[in-house]
Amino acid sequence: MRIDMKRIIVSIITVFCIVFSSCPFCTEALSDDEISAPSAVLMDQSSGAVLYSKSPHEVRSCASITKVMTMILVMEAIDSGKIRYDETVTASEHASSMGGSDIWLEPGEKMTVNDMIKATMVASANDAAVALAELVSGSEDAFVSEMNKKAKSLGMKETVFKNCNGLDEEGHVTSAYDVAVMSRELIKHKKIYEYSGIWMDELRAGKTQIVNTNKLLKTYSGITGLKTGTTSQAGSCITATAERDGLGLIAVVLGSESGKQRFKDAAALLDYGFAGYTTFTPKTPESAVTEINVNNGMAKKIKTTAFINEIFTIKKGEEKGIKYSVNLPESIDAPVKKGDKIGLIRCTNGNRTVGEYPVLAAEDVNEITLGDVFSLLLKSICA
Repeated sequence: MRIDMKRIIVSIITVFCIVFSSCPFCTEALSDDEISAPSAVLMDQSSGAVLYSKSPHEVRSCASITKVMTMILVMEAIDSGKIRYDETVTASEHASSMGGSDIWLEPGEKMTVNDMIKATMVASANDAAVALAELVSGSEDAFVSEMNKKAKSLGMKETVFKNCNGLDEEGHVTSAYDVAVMSRELIKHKKIYEYSGIWMDELRAGKTQIVNTNKLLKTYSGITGLKTGTTSQAGSCITATAERDGLGLIAVVLGSESGKQRFKDAAALLDYGFAGYTTFTPKTPESAVTEINVNNGMAKKIKTTAFINEIFTIKKGEEKGIKYSVNLPESIDAPVKKGDKIGLIRCTNGNRTVGEYPVLAAEDVNEITLGDVFSLLLKSICA
């Protein structure tokens, strides 16, 4: 009986890939057909690297995803001491007039900043978002101006804000990539997770119940937030943040036909990221911690030190191909101060440099002077 070795080898490889699904050779790229939404992005939280994209820079409406930028400015105002969590917010006529999703604020009604943030993040309350904007900047128009300034500073080239809550308005646009960028900025304020992770809560001493619009909180392992949005112009949208084993991801979906479909697409993006990527922390090579000759110094040698404090995201399996090179001179000239850069550690994966880190002087070495020479000579004679 003739043995078809080629077929046997193919079968073995197939079985191997099924069993070891994290193998880098088996991680297939996510096709655009698997994501039904017209525009989507998967971003690494730590580096901002885009791991998947589908029409990432297409200009679109984003509905209440707008509130991500609103919350950035609110959290910055809190961090700077401009406003406080326990500060009272009084709803204006303008804030109370908002339509869409809201908590039915009455003109003159008072709530704390904490409860207004909760209403904005959990219930996607348009009236609460405006009330916060007015507290921070005096008026919604002034606040929106600050939103656009912040967007520009973050490099959000496709974004123009016309309001702070995401109600449909001509010219109020963004892109999936820009949404991922501002989502990454917001989650630098870790406190936001205390709001975006709430499933159900109450306001007005229990008289008003709020339920999170992000259904992934109940269905997806590792989900931490962040914000949903739906309008007739924008369709169903979501920016979802999740973390597993130290790997943080941001999945943005814009323009889905239904809420169910946006959650399905976001979960597919996150699944792809967690299946195919992992975090990696470079190690400090032993050869980087050594001694270097010093020319014209009070000491003949100087100790070096190096410390790599960085975590970055790579494809699973790539960690096996990470290599290090240490570039140090044979000697350096005095004077040398502790912390001076002496050399360089380069971390590579094939032909790609994934990180560069300095080798530093671990101590001071002063330059020797004529007086020092005379003093040493005198000491040797007297000895």
